[in-house]
Amino acid sequence: MSYVVALDVGGTSMKGGLVTSSGEVTPFEGRPTERERGAAAVVAAIRAYVGELAGHGVSRFGEEPSGVGLAVPGIVTSSTAVYSANIGWRNVPAEDFVPGDAPARLGHDVRTGGLAESVFGAGRDAADFLFLPIGTGIAGAVVVRGEPYGGAHGWGGEIGHTPVWPSGEKCACGQVGCLETYASASAVARRFERRSGRTATAKEVVELALSGDVAAREVFDEAIEALAISLASYTLLLDPSLVVIGGGLGEAGPALFEPLRERLAARLTFREPPELRPASLGVQAGMLGAALLGWQAAGVPDAGAGWATETLLGGR
Repeated sequence: MSYVVALDVGGTSMKGGLVTSSGEVTPFEGRPTERERGAAAVVAAIRAYVGELAGHGVSRFGEEPSGVGLAVPGIVTSSTAVYSANIGWRNVPAEDFVPGDAPARLGHDVRTGGLAESVFGAGRDAADFLFLPIGTGIAGAVVVRGEPYGGAHGWGGEIGHTPVWPSGEKCACGQVGCLETYASASAVARRFERRSGRTATAKEVVELALSGDVAAREVFDEAIEALAISLASYTLLLDPSLVVIGGGLGEAGPALFEPLRERLAARLTFREPPELRPASLGVQAGMLGAALLGWQAAGVPDAGAGWATETLLGGR
């Protein structure tokens, strides 16, 4: 049975697996990226992990992988990891990540997750939608006519750095009032600690807000308002049929979705708001999207069309 190696590379760790042409997923324990040792060490760590996964594939399936797909952060083309501020690499060709002769394809980490949600996740019935994972930071995958759109220079989807309050807090990017500064999971935790003097995760802040804690309620309300402002602008510009929200804060459920729906609708006075829907692939989205890239590299562009979400997540 043919298979591909799929790898989702984050700033601190990477998740990998083997995915067959029928959508059977074999996930493996993650590995650190070792970015504290520099960009060359990260490339070496990825290459070693790809080799390790391919070795498991040969043992299990009796053949080398048909392709390798990698979801990586920063500015990316299908053949080159152009630049990543978090990792520090510049212009690393795809083949440097892969031992052996298997063809490889790269994708931006968030857009690759959006690709997976588009093909067999929460956005599979929508041609035009925004995939918005809300985690340590906020980036978006703009899906247009079924394909993630990166823009003219690969920066498309940086919704986390669109200003929501131009006279607000300074963002780590150097701008002022960015969405990420108010609504990312790290921002929610940071702003709660600054306001209350107490330490809590974003999930705990949401729980405290629901229990009536004043500081937590204020911080969470501001995060929801920032999201509503940003999504209203996005809706008016691109008219998506759907917004798929994932990441850690996206798992807050009705506590996030209900007030966000109301505030978004209130800001769109002359038109209906798009549907808001939770992501369905969770932390597996990047790795599963990387599997699609691997099959594209292998010359099978329509891989994934018949894969069932239940089968894909069976190994989670």
